[in-house]
Amino acid sequence: MKKIITISRQFGSGGRTIGKALAEKLGYKCYDTELVNMVAKETGFDPSFIADVGEYAPGKSILSYAFTSAFPHGAPRHMNASDYLWSTQCKMINEIADEGNCVIVGRCADYILKDRDDCLNVFIYADDEFRAHRIVELYGEREASPEKRIEDKDARRKVNYKYFTGRNWGEMSNYHICLDSSAIGHDECVEIIADIAKK
Repeated sequence: MKKIITISRQFGSGGRTIGKALAEKLGYKCYDTELVNMVAKETGFDPSFIADVGEYAPGKSILSYAFTSAFPHGAPRHMNASDYLWSTQCKMINEIADEGNCVIVGRCADYILKDRDDCLNVFIYADDEFRAHRIVELYGEREASPEKRIEDKDARRKVNYKYFTGRNWGEMSNYHICLDSSAIGHDECVEIIADIAKK
C-alpha cells in the first residue's frame, strides 16, 4: 500500500478534483490549499502569493527568475522570495510525507519525494478542448481566451518545475502513472490510482 500519492497536472485537466476525490476514497488527508495555508503561516507570505509563486514561474523563460525580488523578512541573504518559498515548501512536504496517508497536489512534490519507495507519483493530462471547456465552467469567461490561459499556465508551470528540479515537467519518466482525464474520466482516474496504490 502506497502511503503517499502526488498528483501533478496540466491546468484544467481536473487533477485537483481527482486528488481530493482520491483522498476521500482512501481515507487520506489531501494537501492542496491546505499546504498553501501551512506555508503561509510559516513564511508570513500571503496565501494568494504562495498559490501563484509556489507553482508558477514569473514568466515563460527561466531567466524570469533573475528578476524576482529579495525577501525582506529574515530569510538568508542569498535567497530571493521564490527560493525561500521553495525551501519552505520542501520542508513542509517532507513533514507531511513522514506522517503518511496523504495526497499532495502539485508543488513539485513528485520530485521532492522522489527517493521514497512509499510514494506513488501521478501525472494528469487532458486534451486542449476538454481543458478549455472545463476552465470556463470552473472559472468563468476572462479577457484572455481559455486557450491562452492554458498556454500561459502550462508554460509558467513548466519553467517553475525546470528551475527547481532540473527535470522536464510532464515527462512520463518522472511519474509512475500518466492518465488522460479527458479520455478516461475523473471517476475512473480515481479508481485506477486507488487500485494501484492499494496493491
